[in-house]
Amino acid sequence: YELYYRQIDDFVELVRGKLSMQNRVTLGALVVLDVHARDVLKDLCEKGMSGANDFQWLSQLRYYWEEDNMTTRMINAELKYGYEYLGNSGRLVITPLTDRCYRTLFGALNLCLGGAPEGPAGTGKTETTKDLAKAVAKQCVVFNCSDGLDYIALGKFFKGLASCGAWSCFDEFNRIDLEVLSVVAQQILTIQKAIASKADTFVFEGTELNIDPSCACFITMNPGYAGRSELPDNLKALFRTV
Repeated sequence: YELYYRQIDDFVELVRGKLSMQNRVTLGALVVLDVHARDVLKDLCEKGMSGANDFQWLSQLRYYWEEDNMTTRMINAELKYGYEYLGNSGRLVITPLTDRCYRTLFGALNLCLGGAPEGPAGTGKTETTKDLAKAVAKQCVVFNCSDGLDYIALGKFFKGLASCGAWSCFDEFNRIDLEVLSVVAQQILTIQKAIASKADTFVFEGTELNIDPSCACFITMNPGYAGRSELPDNLKALFRTV
């Protein structure tokens, strides 16, 4: 535990010195991750964790190298590491609330469902989803929804998503018209069923496509705002709310 403190102090000294912009961004991300790791270690020590099956340990995002492959685990959920190079970017400061969101979203992905963080504007719903994607090295495409979207435009988006295996985060999803949302529910269900059945190809709106099972769909919502529609029940069933 003391070693962690010394390592973070060394990072801080480096950050205070003269660094190129690229190195400063890298060190910034490392400091954020190391501070979280230090807090987790302190929590484990204070609560007297005794074994690898204790909940305090299992509830953390863990990385395992098995059979020449990286897997990520959280509680009883497991995801394959994505190995995507996402550029040199900063990381989100991880709070206990962020951790709880990760657990819900991770569990949803393990069940071949989507995640649906909801809450007021500016609370970090989209950023939390994007940071989880960074943690498992997957590209996350953020798409701002509006009431002008139709099912044809969204269908094209889903085709690309299923084929390339990226994650998508549909921001303010409940701004889309109710008539469109009911069709979108069927489109998402088709993809989720193909992933659950471990199929290599599936038929999506009359087109046969290859499917990458690591693709995922997330939505964020601002409930109670003007011009927002309530999600239909068949769509709610495809997402885990946060």
